[in-house]
Amino acid sequence: MDFTLAEYLIIIFGSFIAGCINTLAGSGSAITLAILTEVMGLPGNLANGSNRVGVVAQGSTTSYVFYKNGKLDFKESGPIILLIFIGALFGVYVATQISNDQFREVFKYLMIAMLLIILIRPKRWLIDNNVAIVKPTLLTAPLFIALGFYGGFIQMGMGVFCLALFVLVSKYDIISANALKAFAVFFYSIFVIAIFQYKGLIDWKAGSLLAVGQMIGGYFTAQFASKYKSADVWAYRVLVVIVILVILRLFGVFN
Repeated sequence: MDFTLAEYLIIIFGSFIAGCINTLAGSGSAITLAILTEVMGLPGNLANGSNRVGVVAQGSTTSYVFYKNGKLDFKESGPIILLIFIGALFGVYVATQISNDQFREVFKYLMIAMLLIILIRPKRWLIDNNVAIVKPTLLTAPLFIALGFYGGFIQMGMGVFCLALFVLVSKYDIISANALKAFAVFFYSIFVIAIFQYKGLIDWKAGSLLAVGQMIGGYFTAQFASKYKSADVWAYRVLVVIVILVILRLFGVFN
């Protein structure tokens, strides 16, 4: 797999931006999957598997930074992480059996619904970090399992859906929600990547190239989000912009 200098620059810069976006909001995989398929020329399922290399690399970095800065509490978030992990194992199994093209069609309309949820009563997203965390119940546990299934299946947009559940259902503030998202995705992706590898659906060179940019972008953005006082406001703004851009891209505006 040989690339021109321009293609290398697109890969590194694009993955850096994806790392920043994933850390503060989500949907960075919309960029990395586009690079894997359009620049590197990988087929859909191979791109889906290879994309997880960068996800694991970035997740390890951002999780460490958030934890070091006191934004990640494993004791509080353990049940959520476990439920997402269970769902992800089912999701990756399905992903290795079928094409995800039809699911991407549904994804368009999921993102429109998400945009409406984000824009209605925006103050719900700016929760004081002293509010008590709501742990999963029998009614909400299936939501977290379904979230994990989605992440194991396709990953693209996972961050947005994570933030919606963590903030609106579990009552995390948006920065702590980003920290939990980073670790939950990192944790299940270790096992997901092993399954993709077993099925021969990972190009390690392609995935590793993306991982470099994603780790750097994730590290600096996690530092910013952990220490900057108004980071929650900026995280919300970035989330709105990213969801709008993803919707426009999915409907072919940028084609």
